[in-house]
Amino acid sequence: MNYRKSEAKEASRAQFRGIWAAITTPFTPDDRLDEAGLRRNMRYYTDGLGVDGIFCTGTMGEFWALTKEERNRAVEIVVEEARGKCKVIAHTGHHSPNETVDLTRHAQEVGADFAIVINPYYPWASEDTIYEWFKVVASRVDIGIWMFDTPFSGVEFSPQLTARIAGIENICGIKCSRSLDHYEQVRKLCGDKIVLSHPSETECLRLMRDHGMKVHMSSAAPFLMQVPGYTPMRDYAELALAGKFGEAETIRHGIQPLREVHERWMREPWLKHKIIPIHYLKAWSELLGMAGGHVRPPLPQITQQERQTLRAELERVGLLARLPAGARVHAA
Repeated sequence: MNYRKSEAKEASRAQFRGIWAAITTPFTPDDRLDEAGLRRNMRYYTDGLGVDGIFCTGTMGEFWALTKEERNRAVEIVVEEARGKCKVIAHTGHHSPNETVDLTRHAQEVGADFAIVINPYYPWASEDTIYEWFKVVASRVDIGIWMFDTPFSGVEFSPQLTARIAGIENICGIKCSRSLDHYEQVRKLCGDKIVLSHPSETECLRLMRDHGMKVHMSSAAPFLMQVPGYTPMRDYAELALAGKFGEAETIRHGIQPLREVHERWMREPWLKHKIIPIHYLKAWSELLGMAGGHVRPPLPQITQQERQTLRAELERVGLLARLPAGARVHAA
C-alpha cells in the first residue's frame, strides 16, 4: 500500500478504475496449491490481457476451501507477480474477527494494495453487530478495506448499513452484488466516501454511463471473455471512461453471442440452482490455456460431457479461434 490509513478513501478513489479480474486458485492433481500455475495465470492476466487489478482468494478463489496458509501463500504469489503491472485486492474475510485481522495484516505486510472482507454469515447478526464487527477489524489494520456484499452469503446489507460502515476511517469501497436499484440507493447515501462497483459484465457499460461507476471490481469475465490480442471488455471500458459511450456500445454489442454463453455457464447455475460454478470456470480457463484443476468439495466436478459441450460453445462463438497459436496448442 502506498498511502497512510487516513488516506485510504482518497487512495481508493484514485486507484480503482478500469477492469479488475476475480481469479481462481488453481490446484495440482494431488490437491495442493498450484503455485507454478498461479504464477503462469498471473502473467496471462497482466501481460496478455492488461488487467488493471486482481482480486484474489475470493469467491472465485474458493476461499472457504483454502487453509489459512494457502490463502496467505496465494496472496504472496499474486502480489509478487503483479508488482509493477497492476493493483491487488486480497480477500481476507473469515467468520472470526481475529482470523480476519491476521489475514488482513498479512496481505498488508506482503504488499497488497487493498483488502476486501466478506461479512460474517454465521451465526446470524443484526446490522448493529455487523457494523461493530467491521469497526473492530478495521481498527486493527492500516490497509484500506472494501466491503463484500453478496446475496450468496445469506446476509444483505441495507443501504443504511453500508453508509454507516462507509464512515469508518479505512473502509474505502464496496463490491455491491445487488440490484441496480439497491446500488443506486447506496451511491446516493454514500456519495464519494467510498468507491462502488458491481461485478456484472452485462451491466458494466450501463453502470459506467448512468451511475458513474469507474471500475469493474470484479468478476472472472475479464479472463473468460477476452484473450491476448482480443480485449473487448477492456476496450469498451476505456472508451466509456473517456466518455465515448457510443463507440463503447458498438464493441459491447459485438460480443453478445459470447456474453450469452458466459451467462449460461457462469450465472444461471447460481441463479437457478444456487451452485457456485467454479468447476465450469476452471474448465473454461483451461480451454484458454490457463491453469485450473479440480474444485474442492462441496462443489461439484465438471463432467466430461459438460466439458465437451462448453468447448463446442466457445468454438461456435469464435473465442477459441482467437487464441494465439501457442495458447491453442497448450489448451488442446
